[in-house]
Amino acid sequence: LKEPYVKKNGVSAVGASAGGYAVFWLEGNHNGRFSAFISHCGVFNMESMYGATEELWFPNWENGGPYWDEKNKAFYLKNSPHKFADKWDTPIMISTGENDFRVPYTQSLEAFTVAQVKRLPSKLIVLPNETHFISKPQEFILWSREFFEFLDKYTKNN
Repeated sequence: LKEPYVKKNGVSAVGASAGGYAVFWLEGNHNGRFSAFISHCGVFNMESMYGATEELWFPNWENGGPYWDEKNKAFYLKNSPHKFADKWDTPIMISTGENDFRVPYTQSLEAFTVAQVKRLPSKLIVLPNETHFISKPQEFILWSREFFEFLDKYTKNN
């Protein structure tokens, strides 16, 4: 924001995978800095993710192991985006592939539920034939259109 070429208002945070996790975490910790968020295939609830992923190597390595282990409890409390859902206050678009087994689509559903219950402007895109990546050209065109429409709606005139 200090750079002269960056618009000071209407700033958005966008991320996929680890970036999608960061977007969910920022939604509950940004203190009004962002006007909109977009998350693709992000981890929302590190605890439920532990029991749903096909690949335990990642949460064991990144989080130190299971959430119920006493030595990991503080880490999960500090870093799981769902622990900050009470502070969500910004429009968010969430997308996911239904065949993503690394970060199951249920993570996106959990986050979208928070946005809906809090009556935040929100959009959910579930791509039924995609995995962790959008690889089919028609699906990518659809996703891109939704992406830019969402950003235009919540950032252009701020």
